[in-house]
Amino acid sequence: MSYRIFFWLLLCSPLFLSAQTATVTGIVLDEQRNPLADVNISANDRGTTTDATGFYLLEVIADTEVSLVFSHLGHKEVILENLILTTNETFVFNPVMKTSAVQIDEVVVSPGGRKKLEGILSISPETIKQLPGANAGVENVLKLLPGVASNNELSTQYAVRGGNYDENLIYINGIEIYRPFLVRSGQQEGLSVVNSSMISNLTFSAGGFQARYGDKLSSVLDITYKTPSSFGITTEASLLGASATVESRSRNKKLSQITGLRYRDNSLLVNSQQTQSNYNPSFVDLQSFLSYQFSEAFRLDVLGALAINKYRNRPLSRQTNFGTLEQPLALIVFFQGNEQNTYSTVQGALKANFSPGERTDLSFTASAYHLVEEELSDVIAQYELGTVDSDLSSEDLGEVTASRGIGTQFNRARNLLDGLIIDMGHQGRHTFGEGMLEWGIQYRYEDFRDQLREAEFLDSLGIFIRPPGSAPNSQPDTPFAGPILPYEGVSALNYATINRFMGFIQLSRQTQWKGMDVYYNLGVRAQNWTVTGEGFSRNSQLFVSPRLQLGIKPNRARDMLFRLSAGLYQQPPFYREFRDINGVLQPGVMAQRDFQVILGHEYSFKLWNRPFNLTSEAYYKNLSRVNPYTLEDVRLRYAANNNAKAYAYGFDFRLQGAFVPGTESWLSLGYLKTEENQDRRGYISRPTDQRFKAALLFQDYIPDLPNLRMYLNLVYSTGLPGGSPSYADPYNFQNRLRDYRRADLGISHIFVDENTTYPEGHWLNGVEGLSVGFEIYNLFNNQNSITNTWVRDVESKQQYAVPNFMTSRILNINVKARF
Repeated sequence: MSYRIFFWLLLCSPLFLSAQTATVTGIVLDEQRNPLADVNISANDRGTTTDATGFYLLEVIADTEVSLVFSHLGHKEVILENLILTTNETFVFNPVMKTSAVQIDEVVVSPGGRKKLEGILSISPETIKQLPGANAGVENVLKLLPGVASNNELSTQYAVRGGNYDENLIYINGIEIYRPFLVRSGQQEGLSVVNSSMISNLTFSAGGFQARYGDKLSSVLDITYKTPSSFGITTEASLLGASATVESRSRNKKLSQITGLRYRDNSLLVNSQQTQSNYNPSFVDLQSFLSYQFSEAFRLDVLGALAINKYRNRPLSRQTNFGTLEQPLALIVFFQGNEQNTYSTVQGALKANFSPGERTDLSFTASAYHLVEEELSDVIAQYELGTVDSDLSSEDLGEVTASRGIGTQFNRARNLLDGLIIDMGHQGRHTFGEGMLEWGIQYRYEDFRDQLREAEFLDSLGIFIRPPGSAPNSQPDTPFAGPILPYEGVSALNYATINRFMGFIQLSRQTQWKGMDVYYNLGVRAQNWTVTGEGFSRNSQLFVSPRLQLGIKPNRARDMLFRLSAGLYQQPPFYREFRDINGVLQPGVMAQRDFQVILGHEYSFKLWNRPFNLTSEAYYKNLSRVNPYTLEDVRLRYAANNNAKAYAYGFDFRLQGAFVPGTESWLSLGYLKTEENQDRRGYISRPTDQRFKAALLFQDYIPDLPNLRMYLNLVYSTGLPGGSPSYADPYNFQNRLRDYRRADLGISHIFVDENTTYPEGHWLNGVEGLSVGFEIYNLFNNQNSITNTWVRDVESKQQYAVPNFMTSRILNINVKARF
């Protein structure tokens, strides 16, 4: 009976579990890279041996320093010293037993299972580096998590639990990071804002995060760049670009630096799409993190980043077949003109860390972010919309046989955005017993200068179609002498300054109650902002955001942790959220409010004598003062009127473990429903209403060739709402895109790693790491679409939703080396 009760708790209650032990696992090899059986592994008073395949699994006490000793007759001992693992953590270690003794350096992981209690997910940097993907990096891994949605493999944008791309926080070493504002398609993005080669730690929260994080509604991605201990160079090259990372540390160990340079060219991916074009991109970024330890109590960190993304595109032609079996249609387009877009960003930050005592840490931060973004576009599209020959015996199968309409669209853009963001702040932390008090204050100055000029002209046989509501054009019967007006157009010039004052305070404590471990965090944030600018009066607003996290770990044989998070999260409008569909700033836009509750539970167990974790969460969001928006590819356009309310609820499940001995894989499942009600007209799906998602990250190797590795990620999700034409009423367009299916496969051979060395005179002597591999993107060549192109029949004015298909199957080759 008790088992059934637990089973229903697992399915019906959101779950989140932990344990009082940690696990060390892996495969022991000899110098010939063969599995070594009957190796003795001991850690304090615990021990085990390897099986015939060299595999071992050993449970150790968590949050306590242990040393592992690997011994085998005829081989020298391998010693792993000063290992500290968090509660329920799995540490993979694959030693090679040689003829000389090996002393492994200290490996330290912060003790205490606090991240589990706080509902924060940690992801290994090695997983990020190895996972294949058309846009490999941090976001590529996040998209395999439940509750995270993105159907665009060219984009680094992601939506979390029904939110949009503007609702996610990103921090690097405590500095908030921003993305370009004017980017409208994934192929224009280029590089992720995070350099994966520089990461030492990554945590992610999909909601219910603490008050010390900022004022967004959906998620927090917290990145820590590494502090190097020695000199090293890491390089990577593929058909999509190249990167190099240099790290070093001074002889006195006080100064350290890590610098990464990256270049990317998306031509391989973009040229596989249905629109043929002359594509000339150039995505370059340079990032550097320096740290100087003046004394044990004082350290100064410097973070700098420069990104120059140039997008040049001259579209030539396109044919897209769509419609139904009963009515197959095709869109044929011939283009003239080009796009020239440039997105340049510079960010610099100083962070002083001071510890006046063992229990108190203080930090003072100053950062500046400057962006200059320019969009220059003149593209004429002459198109034919027609029916397609669907007779399988016909020589013209797939060709257009009858025209439904012809026309010309002329799209023009002259957009320029110049923005400056300056941050200054202080944060502090004081520990006492089992508790911790944290606080912070921050001032932010934002200055934006924005010119928006966009127009769409619609032509039929030399006659411009006038915009709706204007005087009719009766040409050629009657000459028309009026001005040529765009069928749709936006024109605005904005100057705005925003001053923000923010602060938070929170108390966290871990204690015992009736034999159970209890953790709680109580916090509150507040923000006041003032908007000033040309053409409107000064406007000020204030809000308060209380937040709560509670975790309970029962004292029973099967350790488990139940978690509750709740709070009133509020998101003040950033610059783009002040701008309405006509491009005009609306300074009266209020902060969107989101009362959210998250229940979680995590269960740790052994399967096939290997460690596994099952993490489950259920969440509910009640949103008010919602700022409606439309989504086209990755471009967001807001109504800027706070005229809607919305809700979101769902369930997330993630099974993580060693599906293959010595590796880490996971399976994610998620269900989401989110709808909004604008002006009490009834509930409709929000643009990110992705109902079901399943994702798999799987790692494998050949037992006899353990250096030959395979990485596979699979994603299936139901279709997103297809969106609506620019500025159209979304209540009239509630169709959905087709389901999204994608598989990316990577296979690599590791020639050199920490367990493989070569003697002097060998050409690989001195190389610390070398691997060569290939990747196949979109393995099964599925046709996925991210949005629709809306084409008008110039006679009937009817609009057709033509899907924009993403990339097809592509082969990429990469080489990685470390010196």
